[in-house]
Amino acid sequence: AVKIAGLADTLAGAGPFTVFAPNNDAFAKIPTDDLDALLSKPEALEAVLLRHTVNKIILGKDIPQGSNRIKTIEGEEIEVFNDCGEITITSCEGKAKVIKTDIMASNGVIHIVDTVF
Repeated sequence: AVKIAGLADTLAGAGPFTVFAPNNDAFAKIPTDDLDALLSKPEALEAVLLRHTVNKIILGKDIPQGSNRIKTIEGEEIEVFNDCGEITITSCEGKAKVIKTDIMASNGVIHIVDTVF
């Protein structure tokens, strides 16, 4: 998906980035026709992926308890909610649960989410 959207070079850049990355099961939740349509439109796919990306490093342990508003690269403010270490993300397009935190990369951190939002 990153390659189709033309973001491979961007996300491999210097960063720093925090990516709330949907896993394969998250993409499997999207109806096949909708997913095919999204994958056929690089600009739409880019907007979705940038909605999952923040241009600073945010470690799971550093997310304050309660509701936190964070601006994504795409421009939307998402809600990152920490309930005693259980982290959820809410955007205008949906809600996801963070199922794995703090996968360090050379230019930031990745958190795995269970839903494309």
